[in-house]
Amino acid sequence: MSATLHALPGAELPAPDAAPALRKCPVCSSATCTPLPDYSPDHWQMVTCAGCNLVYLRNPAEYAALEEDFAWEKTYEEKKTATKGSTPLSPYVRAIRTKLGMTRDKTASFRRWFNDGHVLDIGCGAGARIKPPMTPYGIELSTALHARADSEMRKSGGYCIHGAGAEAIWKFDEGQFDGIVMFSYLEHETNVMSVLRGARRALKDRGGVFVRVPNYGSLNRKAIGPKWCGFRYPDHVNYFTLATLTDTARRAGFSTTLINRVTLPLDDNVSVLLRKSPEGTA
Repeated sequence: MSATLHALPGAELPAPDAAPALRKCPVCSSATCTPLPDYSPDHWQMVTCAGCNLVYLRNPAEYAALEEDFAWEKTYEEKKTATKGSTPLSPYVRAIRTKLGMTRDKTASFRRWFNDGHVLDIGCGAGARIKPPMTPYGIELSTALHARADSEMRKSGGYCIHGAGAEAIWKFDEGQFDGIVMFSYLEHETNVMSVLRGARRALKDRGGVFVRVPNYGSLNRKAIGPKWCGFRYPDHVNYFTLATLTDTARRAGFSTTLINRVTLPLDDNVSVLLRKSPEGTA
């Protein structure tokens, strides 16, 4: 295969000499890695960590660019248009998920897992995911979406903080939340361990964290390579398999329960529930 992907339509890429410094692995901090040229369009550098096998983008955009130029609401629509909204196996996977009742709306599951309590949605978008009787809180980097989310959440007794998840998570009280949601968020976060450790601190002992990320281990990705729907540059900076996500969670002091066990091989996403490990952080 050759690297045939390009930047999203309309996205102005920074010049190579203005690109951010190369980062170490966001999970284990190893600087040793193997380049993935087939998955490295334009000047973006995708690699596999030699220490923990995480696939990640070495030169992500700065937070400031993600607030406006590469904000989620812009890149998502551009990617959806460019790929026509699906990949060859996606219609079949959606049919299986629908038949099994595995919908994108997780309200019933959130209420069961989080006991209708105080729930923080990191990367909350417009703020509609956490519904009453749960009390919604949020963190959102996109300037436009934060304003909408904060307005909606205050109507139900909560609020939304504007900023990067790895920084804003530390502004909440220790043990404040019954549940934390990272729905299509962790793949965007350059400081993975900071946000997970911050989430552990802000979570009650019996609380849980729901995480949904693109499944780099899916058969779909292996079959179609660079055209896989999970690739999105530059706002997807981490690419997890179940194994690397479990390892990442363990390092932050969590145990992992797989949610989409039946459909995982064909699923373009991994969904897990994290609970605090008794032994604490690794």
